[in-house]
Amino acid sequence: MKAIMVVGTTSHAGKSMLVTALCRIIRRQNLRVVPFKGQNMALNSYVTATGAEMGYAQAVQSWAAGLVPNVAMNPILLKPQGNMTSQVILKGKPVATLKATEYYEKFFDTGWETITKCLDYLQKEFDVIVCEGAGSPAEINLKHRDLTNMRVAQYLQAFTILIVDIDRGGLLLM
Repeated sequence: MKAIMVVGTTSHAGKSMLVTALCRIIRRQNLRVVPFKGQNMALNSYVTATGAEMGYAQAVQSWAAGLVPNVAMNPILLKPQGNMTSQVILKGKPVATLKATEYYEKFFDTGWETITKCLDYLQKEFDVIVCEGAGSPAEINLKHRDLTNMRVAQYLQAFTILIVDIDRGGLLLM
């Protein structure tokens, strides 16, 4: 199984667009490719044919891969509700509305278990998984509770691409 992880130095660095492009390029190589984002925070969601909710960007990526959108591609969707609170959508279904601190304290184990089950399923069904991180993998305050960046890359032993955005700080090489 091959896996590619796309992470960025910030949100809005271009991760979703690159994952979409990679899915289309890999599909054109006659490989079975699938997009994946373990946890997404967005109000812009897509409702699947079964009535389940997932991130709209992952739906677009699935179309680029020639697939029908499936919640296994985005098992955790956080829909911001304001005041540091989000509705938690797990595998397409709402399960809770939690403050950020509650989410990180109470949901990490369930979230990671759900993500790994989806990854295990996708590994069996596809030749390549193209993963998208969220925010920045260097957010030290979230590293121990990160469900969507380097923990996923390590789990899959994924080749990792770092996207930098010159408008949001760029990159300093040493």
